[in-house]
Amino acid sequence: MIKKDIILEGNCLNILKTLPDESVDCIVTSPPYYAQRDYNAVEQIGSEKTPQQYVESLSKVFDECFRVLKKEGSLWLNLGDKYLKGSLLGMPWRVAIALQDRGWILRNDVIWHKPNAMPSSVKSRLTTDHEYLFFFTKNSSDYYFDQDSIREPHVTFSETSKMKGGRNHFGKNGSTPENGKNGGSSNLHDARWDQAFHPKGRNKRTVWQVPLSKCKEAHFAVYPEKLISPCIMASCPPEGIVLDPFFGSGTTGLVAKQQGKHYLGIELNPEYIQIAQKRLNDLTDRSENRYDLFDLSF
Repeated sequence: MIKKDIILEGNCLNILKTLPDESVDCIVTSPPYYAQRDYNAVEQIGSEKTPQQYVESLSKVFDECFRVLKKEGSLWLNLGDKYLKGSLLGMPWRVAIALQDRGWILRNDVIWHKPNAMPSSVKSRLTTDHEYLFFFTKNSSDYYFDQDSIREPHVTFSETSKMKGGRNHFGKNGSTPENGKNGGSSNLHDARWDQAFHPKGRNKRTVWQVPLSKCKEAHFAVYPEKLISPCIMASCPPEGIVLDPFFGSGTTGLVAKQQGKHYLGIELNPEYIQIAQKRLNDLTDRSENRYDLFDLSF
């Protein structure tokens, strides 16, 4: 039986090798980016001498992740890029392609657009305000994915619709063109809009606008809860276990607990473990206090 709702201290590759096969439901993580920050740990990933060595280090970790992930499980991987000698390295895609070569199925590349990205004074290129979030599975079809849990409101007949003619198309035969992406759709051309649009909303899109997040306990950037909440909501079943092999300040565990699911964290830096444990304990304390207040009303 695998342990859950704990943080394991140590090198993630070594610890992953001790975990049983197909024992976690979902993996959500953001590894250290290449040559970006010193995490004050001897065995840290991200300090490799070359991009190729960095990709190989991460690939070995995700080989073990592949083994411990259930056959119907998913991996959500957040990575940022790096400029070296004026050239963008394309590190997220180098890692993504390497994982594909090792058996992972890449289902989506999500653009994390940061509306409050740090301003840049560069004069020879554009200011970067996005990162990548990759959605991987172990196989191409038979995996857990709760699409309904993360649906978005329909836009087509809303006030924000960009469709020419707007709401005038609604309920009219032949109101959509026969050519184009909806060509041949009898539901649309015969005005059966209720059959063409899912009643619970449209599928979530692949550009997510999520502001950068701060953690008062940490002196480093953490990825936002709102960024990974849809990942865990859609890819981890009720009572499932979410693994984060680069646990950091514990955001993955925090979101998993908020959704009533379990977490398993691995972290190399003892200082970060203390920060993560405090955040998780504070969440538990707040939940218990809310329950106590509710209970007193009876």
